[in-house]
Amino acid sequence: MTMLLIQGSFQVIGAQPDGDSIHFTPDDPNDWNLLHGTNTVHHNGQGRTQLRLDAIDATETHYGPNRDHQPLVPGHAAADELLAFLGFSNIQRDAHETITGVTPATAPGFILTRDADQFGRCIALVGAGQGPAASGTDVAVDVPLLQTTANHHLVKTGLAFPTFYRSLFPDLRNELTTVAVAARAAGLGLWPQDVTTTGVKITGLTSVTEDAVILPKLFRRLIDYFQLGSFDISGFPAYLAQRADKYTILSTSHFTTGLDLVVQVTNGDTLRMTNPPEDLVFDES
Repeated sequence: MTMLLIQGSFQVIGAQPDGDSIHFTPDDPNDWNLLHGTNTVHHNGQGRTQLRLDAIDATETHYGPNRDHQPLVPGHAAADELLAFLGFSNIQRDAHETITGVTPATAPGFILTRDADQFGRCIALVGAGQGPAASGTDVAVDVPLLQTTANHHLVKTGLAFPTFYRSLFPDLRNELTTVAVAARAAGLGLWPQDVTTTGVKITGLTSVTEDAVILPKLFRRLIDYFQLGSFDISGFPAYLAQRADKYTILSTSHFTTGLDLVVQVTNGDTLRMTNPPEDLVFDES
């Protein structure tokens, strides 16, 4: 899989990085012109942009208009591990999740990317320090190179869910699946709290903001559903059908639309996914 390597630095002061997003500034802002994906990377005059770490999803620390969060312990653990991996320490946050202090102020690193998402965030594999090739060049990304990235590290340590999109090549996806399954079996990171496939009883908002960990994509869909004015989840599958997420179920090779196919509501109040996250490959919206 060939990706564009861009050398630069990471910045977190005044920002709210979580376990799968962080700000990045290339050494040469013109390197963004070398990226010819479907979407345009949104950046400022210095080239600074927000990254979305490819193939992973960390639990939410602030989502939506009400800044709803999932249980904060695994969310903060993922964010701290990402920053530590990139070379930051002495992390200080205020009550709004904003970084107010960190050492050093910036950290050198590189990204491997092919595109941005619909919101202009660069989708990237993220590495610390000097990249394996010159900035602005295309690099063949194989499993050994993937293993040097923060994306791989966060899945291997059980601090992020694997969440795959079609642009990721199968060999890289298979490697992330292997380490995710191993982390789950070993009870690492968030996995002992995860009830995505075993089920969570929804009695109110705190069921998923304080009590139980579920796949962040499912959490976001549930919070959006709650915004319609009810915690009654009996209508949630119909809502998911309307959202029309497109994805393939790897175990059956079935391409479908709507997460309602893999989400069940039983007894009117208990929510679960029928397939583990690594069994789904999503199309970019």
